[in-house]
Amino acid sequence: MTASPELSVVVPVFNERDNVPPLVQEIVAALRGVVPFEIVYVDDHSRDDTLAVLQGLKAQVPELRVLHHVSQSGQSTAIRTGVKAARGTWIATLDGDGQNDPADIPRLIAKRGEQPGEVKLFAGWRVNRQDTGSKRWASKWANKIRARMLRDDTPDTGCGIKLFERAAFLDLPYFDHMHRYLPALMQRAGWKTVSVPVNHRARTTGVSKYNNLNRALVGIRDLRGVAWLITRSKRTAVEEL
Repeated sequence: MTASPELSVVVPVFNERDNVPPLVQEIVAALRGVVPFEIVYVDDHSRDDTLAVLQGLKAQVPELRVLHHVSQSGQSTAIRTGVKAARGTWIATLDGDGQNDPADIPRLIAKRGEQPGEVKLFAGWRVNRQDTGSKRWASKWANKIRARMLRDDTPDTGCGIKLFERAAFLDLPYFDHMHRYLPALMQRAGWKTVSVPVNHRARTTGVSKYNNLNRALVGIRDLRGVAWLITRSKRTAVEEL
């Protein structure tokens, strides 16, 4: 295991046993020699043998750490579990289904080096999505509604690949599905965010854990809640005397 990683790659998974080995190897290939890193997989109480596959990989990949939820808690909780356990000052997240490309992580890191320190989130932007037509259509309208309500100037908040400062993330209000609203929440906290075009790949194995109806029903409630949080936010500069 890396002694003091600069970057922690957090990957939440639920029933993704066939996607785990190739994605881990891609992360290693993208980051070894680029930045000191660790990989933090969070198994959200999978019903298949995802956890066993992860445990088997630990002997081969010294950067890999494995956390396990004793009960299924959802993607946002899994991400937060990984971030809390992470030792890096910056976090990169990836979806566990293999549709995000780990080769984009060094690009996000390079983009960070071009931006001022007040930018705390670099959000992936899937400019060429490889999803079904119905999912692309639903996402397009969801993004339009969200942008109108939250004014977060972010074209794609649903992209799983993101780079953000650990401390800034842990200072955000936590709630289920918060991972879909990170740009708005970061901006609410006074930080800036940048969207970066990234690669997107078709799922080759496993099945999606969401459907359009469930996303829509939950999304309406969450949008109202985040909009309320934004209206109730207060920020001020602080002086130490």
